[in-house]
Amino acid sequence: MSFSWWRKLLPRSAFSQTVMLIGCLLLINQLVSYLSVAVYVIKPSYQQINQLIARQVKLLFVDGVDIGREHLTMVDALNAKVRDDGMHVYNQKQAREAGVDRATYYGFFSSQMSEYLGGEAEVRMTQGSEIQVWIRPPQAPSVWIKVPLTGYESALSPLTLYLMVIGALSVAGGWWFARQQNRPLRRLQKAAISVSRGDFPEPLPLNGSSELIEVTSAFNQMAQSMQQLEQDRALLMAGISHDLRTPLTRIRLASEMMVEEDAYLRDGIVNDIEDMDAIINQFIAYIRQDQEAGREPVQINSLIRDLVQAEANRGIQIELDLADCPAVLMQGVAIKRVLSNLVENAYRYGNNWIRIGSQFDGKRLGFSVEDNGPGIDEKQIPKLFQPFTQGDSARGSVGSGLGLAIIKRIVDRHLGKVVLTNRPEGGLKAQVWLPLD
Repeated sequence: MSFSWWRKLLPRSAFSQTVMLIGCLLLINQLVSYLSVAVYVIKPSYQQINQLIARQVKLLFVDGVDIGREHLTMVDALNAKVRDDGMHVYNQKQAREAGVDRATYYGFFSSQMSEYLGGEAEVRMTQGSEIQVWIRPPQAPSVWIKVPLTGYESALSPLTLYLMVIGALSVAGGWWFARQQNRPLRRLQKAAISVSRGDFPEPLPLNGSSELIEVTSAFNQMAQSMQQLEQDRALLMAGISHDLRTPLTRIRLASEMMVEEDAYLRDGIVNDIEDMDAIINQFIAYIRQDQEAGREPVQINSLIRDLVQAEANRGIQIELDLADCPAVLMQGVAIKRVLSNLVENAYRYGNNWIRIGSQFDGKRLGFSVEDNGPGIDEKQIPKLFQPFTQGDSARGSVGSGLGLAIIKRIVDRHLGKVVLTNRPEGGLKAQVWLPLD
């Protein structure tokens, strides 16, 4: 549990994991390169420079003159001995005025200079337009010698610039490589979502690594097989429905020609024919899944009001509880069928009371249909969405058992969710949630 928060910070997608891996490897490479250059190139160079400066300082004291506090006037004499190479000697006051206090102390160079000069020395450096080296020699602890390093003022800048450019190019190249590797996967993901909605896209191009090509090829074959299966099933159902309706029509015509004494028998036949026709329509709706309809911005409250107005002539008491909802891309005809099926179920199993509501939580659009009927056993609710499954005896067993299956398929094609729950007051509540995109 102590590492759970750390796992949440780790990337989960293949693209982000690849980028992170390449970035970590490049960072390690940059650090190793920087340390290698610093240890094997920069450090020996500065050691050599330090040694040359020590030799110049020794030349100042070749006569063995010891400059103490009482010999501060000898600073001018030392400056006179300095060749015209930029080196200058300062007493303590002059050095502070020249900026020795702003220089940075370097312990490594100080210890090395102490070894070269045969006593305790102090080395400071000033980074500016050029590098200024300040040395306090052991031969004259009261003076400071400033040595400009002409030509070394930007010694670290090329290295830093080189590492930055190489690092940026490496990260950009790694990002491009990871994106190229991830692009077929993203395309495959979008195609799989389209197939789950019942839409069959064109075969995906076969590019990328050999493993991705094999997976993409298998997906294309699967999608083609599913599309052919859907077409065959739709054709079969269309043929069956047509062949069934033809004899039903003849039976209905024959029943209309029955004598008046058999009116009770004729009415029963007509009712059976209407029930069979309704069942056939449900079969067709289940197979078709409203694939022919396109998506467009639809205001859910408008659909609800249109449905309520259409149901008003049936004498159904419908209570509205509508929230302020935005228009969302959806198949309006299909969602209206969802509402109609839910209202039909509520009317069939309720006690002449229905409530329709709409909801919006900022991320999802929802609508619900409630009734005051007997409800359903909680254990049976998950099974109701399967085709040809009906509720228990408490809700009756009228119909073909395809109503909720049709609702779930339509909602699934919209990447939504439908939930059935029993109301505390009695009855059933059907809640549908649809994503905004």
